[in-house]
Amino acid sequence: MRMVVIGLGYLGATHAACMAELGHDVLGIEIIAEKRELLAKGEVPFYEPGLPELLERHIQTGKLAVSGSYQEAAEFADVFFIAVGTPQKKGEYSADLRYVDAAIDELVPLLKRDALILGKSTVPVGTAQRLAERVAELRPDIQVEVAWNPEFLREGFAVKDTLHPDRLVLGVFSGGTAEQVVRDVYEAILNEGTPLIVTDPPSSELVKTSANAFLATKISFINAIAEVCDAAGADIKAIADAIGYDARIGRKFLNAGLGFGGGCLPKDIRAFMARAGELGAAEALSFLREVDNVNMRRRTRMVELAREVCGGSLLGSRVAVLGSAFKPESDDVRDSPALNVAGQMQLQGASVTVYDPKAMENSRRIFPTLDYAASALEACVDADAVMILTEWNEFISLDPARVAAVTRKNVVIDGRMCLNQTEWVRHGWVYRV
Repeated sequence: MRMVVIGLGYLGATHAACMAELGHDVLGIEIIAEKRELLAKGEVPFYEPGLPELLERHIQTGKLAVSGSYQEAAEFADVFFIAVGTPQKKGEYSADLRYVDAAIDELVPLLKRDALILGKSTVPVGTAQRLAERVAELRPDIQVEVAWNPEFLREGFAVKDTLHPDRLVLGVFSGGTAEQVVRDVYEAILNEGTPLIVTDPPSSELVKTSANAFLATKISFINAIAEVCDAAGADIKAIADAIGYDARIGRKFLNAGLGFGGGCLPKDIRAFMARAGELGAAEALSFLREVDNVNMRRRTRMVELAREVCGGSLLGSRVAVLGSAFKPESDDVRDSPALNVAGQMQLQGASVTVYDPKAMENSRRIFPTLDYAASALEACVDADAVMILTEWNEFISLDPARVAAVTRKNVVIDGRMCLNQTEWVRHGWVYRV
């Protein structure tokens, strides 16, 4: 099948390459020239395991092409995926839908025949209805169907999550052909037994935002319990392990620590709250405000802990921050808790040296005043405290003795509760979480 993916950022580039992997002929549309040129050469401008090889292979086979022309897109196919960004509006909680709207306004007037537009971007409930009305206004002379097919990608596992998802969701208006087209698009995936949940567009939009809100709530819940554990002298890891055995709860996303960040969860739960307010249902999601507050409070607590272990003041202290990406297997530093903590400590007078296996360039772009090291050990030289703020395997497997040989003080703050505490303490480290 021939199809177009509009927007070749993290979501769009992954989706385009994976659709080519499924055997489709794909045209990716990217209006940013620098990004487009890289992708056209088979290069990915961000870190995502497995994606560069997939992209390069299908650029070379011709199954995937990259363009900046909406005219070319309109002529190429009748199926269009919208995969542009929906960032948080500056100074507001609401999602900024200007890129989604622009994609519709650019594409639809150029269409020559009936078409299907499938939304992949995370949007507030009601967006598909609004876009369908806009499409009908722009082109009353042809049948252009709008449906929503939300993504559920995890950074670091995006290729796997696209080719082998745990479910597919499709929101359709009655009387269209979207369901059959989507079944054809994902035929290989559906043949593996992956369920396709077909519903109305508002429900499909709410599936994604509800899933993100639930995950954010679970993370903030265990971090709120961690605060109680600090006050009571209890072991949060033991509690998480114990309640994680409950099949109704599960152990995933119950790791207490620095909290969540990235380009999805923070802005998506805020947009969800904003949209609920617009619909007159603000009280229904009022708990998400506390979820957000708990998450941000974890960052402040981590700075306070660093100040405590450095003798009550960070002024003149040297702190090694290991990890700046918001999660491992990613170079994404959008709303990164680790970088936020590093920046706060620097403002309080600490000399902060950061190392991350993949996110150094992006970190320098956002926080150019921090110091950056070429390795974990280099970052730890003469440090008064070592902070593990992203749970990369490289940090989990660090030799405590080798690190102790270069630091000024043997104090480690395990902000992700990922280290072997017994092993570090055995080598003379003061271990804090």
